[in-house]
Amino acid sequence: MAYNITLIPGDGVGPEVTEATVRVLEATGIKFNWETGLVGQEAQDKLGTPLPDSVIESVRKNKVALKGPVTTPIGYGFRSVNVRLRQVLNLYSCVRPCKIYPGVPTRYQDVDLVLVRENTEDLYIGIEFENGTPARDKLLRLVAESSGEKLGKDTGISLKVISESATRRIVKFAFEYARTNGRKKVSAVHKANILKFSDGLFLSVAREVAKEYPAIEFEDVLIDTLCMRLVVTPERLDVIVLPNLYGDFISELCAGLIGGLGVAPSANLGDGIAVFEPTHGSAPQYAGKNMVNPMAMMLSAVTMLRYLGEKAAGDRIEAAVARVIVEGACITYDLARGRPDCVPMGTREVAGAVIDAMK
Repeated sequence: MAYNITLIPGDGVGPEVTEATVRVLEATGIKFNWETGLVGQEAQDKLGTPLPDSVIESVRKNKVALKGPVTTPIGYGFRSVNVRLRQVLNLYSCVRPCKIYPGVPTRYQDVDLVLVRENTEDLYIGIEFENGTPARDKLLRLVAESSGEKLGKDTGISLKVISESATRRIVKFAFEYARTNGRKKVSAVHKANILKFSDGLFLSVAREVAKEYPAIEFEDVLIDTLCMRLVVTPERLDVIVLPNLYGDFISELCAGLIGGLGVAPSANLGDGIAVFEPTHGSAPQYAGKNMVNPMAMMLSAVTMLRYLGEKAAGDRIEAAVARVIVEGACITYDLARGRPDCVPMGTREVAGAVIDAMK
């Protein structure tokens, strides 16, 4: 049997970490039929869109995709391919395991937590009103009429959207994940003391859902308090469920706890469809230099294998990655930091070392 997988190399360093990961996956002996899709700036230049319909249809058909990072222009140009892909495929849950592998340079110990990020709404829903446009002016009038608040005429507006249905779905997912994976606590993150009708809704629904899982400890945490706790006592946290925007920020913080984005995988899951990708960005300044750590992409592939029911193969790759890290003979510059005995190696060389460690 061969698995039909949509392969999206992305851009920047995406093609390099993707190629390295495909080599490792194929070394397991599992058969894959790769259906490659072009996205990002190259797709924009060649096809007039950064996310062609053909790629979306490929993922819908195959049900599973392995995706490299994609560059998102800052302050101009097309909107995020990542966000759009999650929205159009209704990949409502982003799962990001964060645990320390021995040998990774970090100031912390015993961090092993999982972020469950709502993926489809909040500020990332992308409903915005540009300063100086008629639509923005209409919204300013509506705000003034309904609330009495007169916003400045030099204002740009983005809507924060939190729904009861999406919140219930993501919180239930977090509790089910905790129950299935032997986790003991779920922490729901919010700013309901200030944002009473958006985060307040998230909190009230989370509390309702928690009552359905009496065997799992539940707490709610203000987002600012969570940031402090992650820095001071991250080992006390287990499964963290968050709205979209907070989840994005906290993912980066947690990656810092475990030594960096080079070992931070993620999975975007919907009902019967999944896209697996590293947490890190495309780092175009490093493209083509054979420098970037491919392990986040490899660990995302581990998550993909487990999703496919190939747990033994996933465990085999993860064990090989862990072995390569702790031995230190073939690791990239980010993992060699603070280890004077280690000479940094390249992306391709790390893939070869992981394959050797699997034998």
